[in-house]
Amino acid sequence: MNLDTQRIRNIGISAHIDSGKTTLTERILYYTARIHAIHEVRGKDGVGAKMDSMELERERGITIQSAATYCSWGKQLTDPKDPSFVNYPGHALGDHQINIIDTPGHVDFTVEVERAMRVLDGAIMVLCGVAGVQAQSITVDRQMKRYGVPRVAFVNKLDRPGANPFKVKDALRDKLMLNAVMAQIPIGLSDELRGVVDLVTMTAIFFDGDNGEKLRTADIPAEYQAQAEEYREILIDAVSMFDDELAMLFLEGEEIPDELLRSALRKGVLKREIVPVFCGSALGNKGVQPLLDAVLWYLPSPADMQYSGLDVDNDEAVVALAPDPTKPFVGLAFKLTEGQYGQLTYVRVYQGVMKKGEFIYNSRDRKKVKVSRLVRMHSDEMEDIEESGAGDIVALFGVDCYSGDTFTDGETRIAMSSMFVPDPVISYTINADSKSSANLSKALNRFSKEDPTFRVSSDPETGETIIAGMGELHLDVYIERMRREYKVAVQTSPPRVAYRETVSQRADFNYTHKKQTGGSGQYGRVAGFMEPLEGGDYEFVDGIVGGSIPREFIPSCDKGFRQMLDKGLMIGAPVVGVKMTINDGSSHAVDSSDMAFQAAAKGAFREAYPKANPVILEPIMKVEVEGPGEFVGNMISSINQRRGMVIGSSEEDGVARVEAEVPLAEMFGYSTDLRSATQGKAEFAMEFSRYDRVPRNVSEELVKKYQDEKANK
Repeated sequence: MNLDTQRIRNIGISAHIDSGKTTLTERILYYTARIHAIHEVRGKDGVGAKMDSMELERERGITIQSAATYCSWGKQLTDPKDPSFVNYPGHALGDHQINIIDTPGHVDFTVEVERAMRVLDGAIMVLCGVAGVQAQSITVDRQMKRYGVPRVAFVNKLDRPGANPFKVKDALRDKLMLNAVMAQIPIGLSDELRGVVDLVTMTAIFFDGDNGEKLRTADIPAEYQAQAEEYREILIDAVSMFDDELAMLFLEGEEIPDELLRSALRKGVLKREIVPVFCGSALGNKGVQPLLDAVLWYLPSPADMQYSGLDVDNDEAVVALAPDPTKPFVGLAFKLTEGQYGQLTYVRVYQGVMKKGEFIYNSRDRKKVKVSRLVRMHSDEMEDIEESGAGDIVALFGVDCYSGDTFTDGETRIAMSSMFVPDPVISYTINADSKSSANLSKALNRFSKEDPTFRVSSDPETGETIIAGMGELHLDVYIERMRREYKVAVQTSPPRVAYRETVSQRADFNYTHKKQTGGSGQYGRVAGFMEPLEGGDYEFVDGIVGGSIPREFIPSCDKGFRQMLDKGLMIGAPVVGVKMTINDGSSHAVDSSDMAFQAAAKGAFREAYPKANPVILEPIMKVEVEGPGEFVGNMISSINQRRGMVIGSSEEDGVARVEAEVPLAEMFGYSTDLRSATQGKAEFAMEFSRYDRVPRNVSEELVKKYQDEKANK
């Protein structure tokens, strides 16, 4: 039976690594009775958190793959005779289904966050009450903005020394430019955290019982009354712009009803113009149930969002999609995993209904597939269902497709827009013995299909297999999975950086390709110039007038230039940022052909490239190092030793934070050096920032190394 879409919430839980996302999800599942015991991410019981179902996740204490689950919250947990739920205002809510995706925090697995944000309607942004806005918080914020995802913020870990939610709220405003306002304030901090004050209802909420499962509302303690009134007034002032009635009551000094305040706050959240901030400690079992209420009150249902697709059969005209069960089915396959029963395809249903036993059509290749098994996911467990309606997030078995494919009922070919996929920045050469080659091939096929940032290629000269990804941890996890899941003994080369080549000045070319081998030969002449291109990888400009090159051979010139971009002439890296303009040439009535002009374009590229002052570009990473203030000098020194540039540093409550930009090539092995320099007390996070020129001495070393490798082959 399909649930009313107004009572569905599709949310993601996202944050910087180690901010408590998975712990928060674990508490949500416990309080909604989806699990009956709490297990910690790095628990001593050896069980691990429910949402970290992969063995590697439990060993490392991090989330590697996004995991989906669902739960219910609202009236079904309300029993007036149950002392756990006495006098708790959240019970006015009805039954709601919450589909949750717990996403990784480590930047190496950022594509998991990208694909989650692509299909979610709202999000909880988790922040550490001590560290506040960190490097990956900025990335997550950018992803939420990219897909237009409304969010609420949850300041976690307020039971830790040095926690300050008001400072975190200010950082949300200053660093992320979000209109963040407190919706709650904590009652006590650090080891004195006892509860929260709800600024909408102006009541105190305390979390009693062994696991904080018994909620008790009471009057606001006298020592917090003035602070609560101050922040409630700030909240009302912030939301008054979203409701004229509320604004009038506020100006006249009248009492504002709770429901009117909630309604105005919801309007602001849905417009993505305000971010309410909630408080608590997931590990300390405080603040989670009111956060669940906030998800229902303030985050959108599928009916509140506007989604559209492209009509493939009608010049890709934009088609509005509605969460209406009577309309034709449209769903997006956003994640693939390989399970014991074959490929598991996660699908977000945007329109219509998908039923078990019926046929659906892949818009990409027009293939018809049968929905043989339809399930709801609860981490690595599944529950069979007969149908799913608009707004649902479900999974299919036995469907061969790719991540990003759109499925319909066949009445129309609608394609949903694809998600943003960042380019890899690091690669390894891998080898396996002949006995394992078949299993290696299976592993590589599976992983590259599951993860669009995991790329597999072959070196055309050596035949070696190259895997590329977002960082050392990203590739190390896949290599470990090859060993464990496919029993492949993989040997790897030292990591390779994804360098690029480009040109820095204009260079003219005038190249004639002429070949006579008896009979008809090959002839083509192209002339023009090569120059740097700002803000793009490649551009071809046809400046031919007067027919010096016949029109049918213009695309051949473009194709020849494009083929030269794969491997530059300096170190064999891909060439980017090049604009090729042709303005003259000549042809032969008999000897000119598509192949002749492709060859002429290649020759012209080789002629002009050395004259255009080519340079090597390297990936620059944004690095954030955090540790005790006593080690700030060592932290800065560790950056400087790696060709890094310190952008800024700050120190609060004895915790120092250094922000820098460092070439990726210099970051290998940094974690070991940082631990040594700070007695193991500092940590760092990094993400790709941009490409920039390598220094001359480094460029000369790279060119020499490339020439030596070519000579030895």
